[in-house]
Amino acid sequence: MSEGKTIGSVELLKSTRLFSVMPDDALEHIAAVAVPRRFETGSVIFREGDTGESCYVIRSGQARAVGEHADGRTITLATFGPGDLFGELSLFDSETRSATVECLEDVEALAILGSDLKPLVGELGLALAASLARRLRLANDRIARRSFQTVQGRVAGALGELVEKAREEGATSGPIRLKVTQTEIAQLAGTSRESASRFLAELARAGIVEQGRGRIVVTDPHALEGWIW
Repeated sequence: MSEGKTIGSVELLKSTRLFSVMPDDALEHIAAVAVPRRFETGSVIFREGDTGESCYVIRSGQARAVGEHADGRTITLATFGPGDLFGELSLFDSETRSATVECLEDVEALAILGSDLKPLVGELGLALAASLARRLRLANDRIARRSFQTVQGRVAGALGELVEKAREEGATSGPIRLKVTQTEIAQLAGTSRESASRFLAELARAGIVEQGRGRIVVTDPHALEGWIW
């Protein structure tokens, strides 16, 4: 990897919660051995049940993790954008991939082999624990929301999560454009596409969202918050 690419990769690694605690020399080593990967829209990066050999840091594009029920239903477990890390959990145990990760758009990422990370487990330990704790909190919040909220509250909550993520990635105040479909919103909310579609139409009539093919624009994020209950 060229010096310019390595410097760019070090900055990318620093932007992740897991690697941000590591010293520069360790990050430079990881950046030097990381493999740039490109994936097209709709392609699968890895599947549930695969052996975990690499983790990934997204440089550009969007992906999502999905789980599949035995009856064929799927649910979106998480979404990933620039600076997000995924696939790291299986590197530190003998378990296979716990979810399938697929691209919502063209993705550029760094692939990092587990064999290159294991010598650094001591330095990564606290950061990994913090990463796991954050994911557990998010999972618990989502379970609680699905248990006690109405369908409308769950759909609004799913939109709210995507708005917050867009802001973390640099979206300014005002209308937030989300590259997401009604089906994906339904999966995030744990409801049917029909139910999500009806509520999104209600939000559109209220002037809170605008819908288009493969996108939803949250025109009034503050008003959306009033539906998250």
